[in-house]
Amino acid sequence: MSPITVLTVDDNIVVRAGLVALLEASDDIQVVGEASDGAEAVTKAQELRPDVVLLDVRMPVRDGVSVVEELAEFTKVVMLTHTEDPQVIQTSLRRGASGYLVHGNFTLDELNRALREVVHGTGSPLSPVAATALVSSLRAAPPTPVPVAPAALGLTEREAEVLEAAARGLSNAEIAKKLFLSEKTVKNHINRIFRKLGVRTRAAAIARWNGHAGPRP
Repeated sequence: MSPITVLTVDDNIVVRAGLVALLEASDDIQVVGEASDGAEAVTKAQELRPDVVLLDVRMPVRDGVSVVEELAEFTKVVMLTHTEDPQVIQTSLRRGASGYLVHGNFTLDELNRALREVVHGTGSPLSPVAATALVSSLRAAPPTPVPVAPAALGLTEREAEVLEAAARGLSNAEIAKKLFLSEKTVKNHINRIFRKLGVRTRAAAIARWNGHAGPRP
């Protein structure tokens, strides 16, 4: 059986070296490359085409969460991090991560099994702390009604995420933090949403999102 090929991504060289040593102790896992930030991860993953990318969350240039969608288009992604923020966990999984593991919460055997499950499509590994955080987040978050489908409004998936967050009362700065975007990018999304919905105000856009006619210009 061919070994599972892995790209490790972490800006902390000590953590990365320890992870590589841990992985290379397994006969059925081969580390084919390393990266120190999200941008480098995308470039190397496109070049090396690993079976799995082990991706940290907090990194310079581009953080892990912001590149999950790009990576998940052609490889499996497992978040491997110290971050236990429920919002980060939710966002990572929603954007295509196949698992979320927290350092210090798994053994070598458990990591090997997680990689095999992801590669063969038989599981989505979550560290206990990540699973608990995710369940707690889902229980605490009130359901957000979306009477109108984003496609019916002509919105992209990202524009729908921005408008949904705005409908929950989040400011542009809060939306940027939640979606791992810059405030300028959020503002650009809001302006495009206004044009697509034919409205001039945030309140009118939210009214359209909530299924009401809302004021027209």
